[in-house]
Amino acid sequence: MRNGILGAAAAMFLVGTLAGVSGLVGSYPIYGGQAIRYLVAAVILLVITRVIGLRFVRMTRREMLCLAGLTLFGLVLFNVCVVQSTLASGPALVGTVLGTVPLALALAGGRPAPRLLIGAVVVVAGATLATGLGSGNLTGLLWALGALVGEICFSLLAIPLLPRLGAIRTSAYSTTLAVPMLVVVGLADTGTGMLRVPTLPEALGFAYLAIVVTVVAFFLWYTSLPKLGPGRAGLFAGLIPVAAIVTGAVLGVALPSAYDLLGAALVIAGILVGLTAERPGAPAVVRPSEA
Repeated sequence: MRNGILGAAAAMFLVGTLAGVSGLVGSYPIYGGQAIRYLVAAVILLVITRVIGLRFVRMTRREMLCLAGLTLFGLVLFNVCVVQSTLASGPALVGTVLGTVPLALALAGGRPAPRLLIGAVVVVAGATLATGLGSGNLTGLLWALGALVGEICFSLLAIPLLPRLGAIRTSAYSTTLAVPMLVVVGLADTGTGMLRVPTLPEALGFAYLAIVVTVVAFFLWYTSLPKLGPGRAGLFAGLIPVAAIVTGAVLGVALPSAYDLLGAALVIAGILVGLTAERPGAPAVVRPSEA
């Protein structure tokens, strides 16, 4: 249980730090950059599976559909929706909508315990306050809702895969499958201009995104998800804007405001309340085996 809590917290905090490196890769073609990120991550994860002796698993039709859905919605369309929402309304709106992930996962996990539901609501309030709703429009809102669906699919569609595949293979297979999908999107968006030789800062930024935000964070999240269940694990999604605030302060990019600090405090309080809720019945999924 404790390992699951630490893993989920670390995973979402690492995801939140991507805001700190976004400036390094901001001028690179978006979808080409994402394809590079997932390609590097896939190579690393596939090498790890080989080194530690994990065999290829022949998946059932249901598992293949879950993997395809996880990749398409949770990785590819999620990135498309975030990009399009940001272009339409700026980053605040999509950040605020994604702040509702804890509540969405708590409800999606079945009938949530009252404390879990209260904790999720407090986390959402804190994440919203820390992100700031800002200005928006209908187009941006619709794209942001699409990103929310993708973020939920990233967790829920992994649950049927983790018992047999484990965290490493689920991460490896999904990132590998995401590469050709993103290439198709990139070619449709900018043609062959989707790729160019990155500068040194861009290369360092993509290395961070691939290794820390993808390989490490995916592994931690998919290891923790079966232990905590989607409702409890989802609480830690509220740490994403908190991590962005902390990263900005550490790098000297932006100092947190009083609203940022209050939002961060609410997120932490909501997580603590939600973690005290009892999980009804058996665990959501069997603990994954990496054998």
